[in-house]
Amino acid sequence: MRSTNKLSPLDITRLNDTGRYADGGGLYLQVTRWERDGQEWTTKAWLFRFMLNGRAREMGLGSLDTFSLKEARLRARAQRQLLADGIDPLERRKHGQTAAKLEAARTITFKDAAERYIAAHRAGWKNLKHGEQWGSTLETYAYPIIGSMPVASIDTALVMKVLQQPVKVGKDTVPFWNGKVETASRVRGRIENILDWARVQGMRNGENVASWKGHLDKLLPARSRVASVVHQAAMPWQQVPAYMGQLRDRADISARALEFTILTWARTSEAILATWDEIDFEERVWTRPAEHMKAKLEHRVPLSERAIQILKALPREEGNPHVFLGAVKGKGLSNMAMLQLLKGTHPDLTVHGFRSAARDWAGESTSFPHDICEMALAHVRENKVHGAYQRGELLTKRRKLMDAWASYCAKPASSGNVRELKRA
Repeated sequence: MRSTNKLSPLDITRLNDTGRYADGGGLYLQVTRWERDGQEWTTKAWLFRFMLNGRAREMGLGSLDTFSLKEARLRARAQRQLLADGIDPLERRKHGQTAAKLEAARTITFKDAAERYIAAHRAGWKNLKHGEQWGSTLETYAYPIIGSMPVASIDTALVMKVLQQPVKVGKDTVPFWNGKVETASRVRGRIENILDWARVQGMRNGENVASWKGHLDKLLPARSRVASVVHQAAMPWQQVPAYMGQLRDRADISARALEFTILTWARTSEAILATWDEIDFEERVWTRPAEHMKAKLEHRVPLSERAIQILKALPREEGNPHVFLGAVKGKGLSNMAMLQLLKGTHPDLTVHGFRSAARDWAGESTSFPHDICEMALAHVRENKVHGAYQRGELLTKRRKLMDAWASYCAKPASSGNVRELKRA
């Protein structure tokens, strides 16, 4: 009996029962019958089986619709030749596919990879703002430098170019990593995730050039060291009452959001992500969920009478949970709305800087203890056990702090050195 070429074209046509039919030399015709929704159909495909290092292995050689019997025999022969040279056909195919992917990656830019990564992960992110922030930070800081470059060619020097690009902080121009370390750190992490994704997709080889530990930490100062000396541009606390008076005179939602943010010592993201279920009007407390907090810990904020007044006067939209409504139906306020309002009269200042102004006010003109003020800013305590023990007591004391701050912010302007807000 022949050891090869056992099948004929007629056999292939007639074989319709499920099974594997040997042609010899490791080549098989695999027949599979399928049934779904009362319909039946048959598929036929070529299979090559072989032994390597005492293990039985197999690989597909394509469907009968694509490769004829003659072509399948040639493909099986090519695999036997590899085995004769001590080469694993499956490994050869794998390396060939990897090389093909890397070759294709030469046409896939970093921006292409980033957009695919964001699309793949968007459903797993807890809120739409997170996805928007990913896109906006990459658009601002990464795409102008590496966006059009092949993702396969991104190296350490290019990542460093992104992180050391000049940016404006107040009136100064400083390296991105030194001047906006929080944002720069997020951009670095996002680049790292995208490059990891590209590597798994077969678009890159080697180490991740955006990783921090053991790589970029040898080239850049630690984030904590830079953050300790870089400060957000802030309004002097003596000028805050006059500015708050101007905010109260405005009717737009951005002014209400900014006033509320200043009164509660909140970060921009915490305010714009606030939802009505976080507000307890009876207890006069705003409970910020852990996922909205920088320290990833739930934080309760005592609300002053003025903060309550702001909340009660806000418009609501059915089906929209956001406290501060955005211009788009169903959305919250843009993360740039308060900053744009502030920059209309104070282009060198930041919304975050009001946290510094409030902290300076408390330290320079009140007797509130350091712990109370740091807790009001939601700063993580070094002694976490001690912090948890004092949490209830600090809430009561922080209410007095928030009430005192609101009273100070409501004072009539004592000087005329605050520029008037332009009307929208």
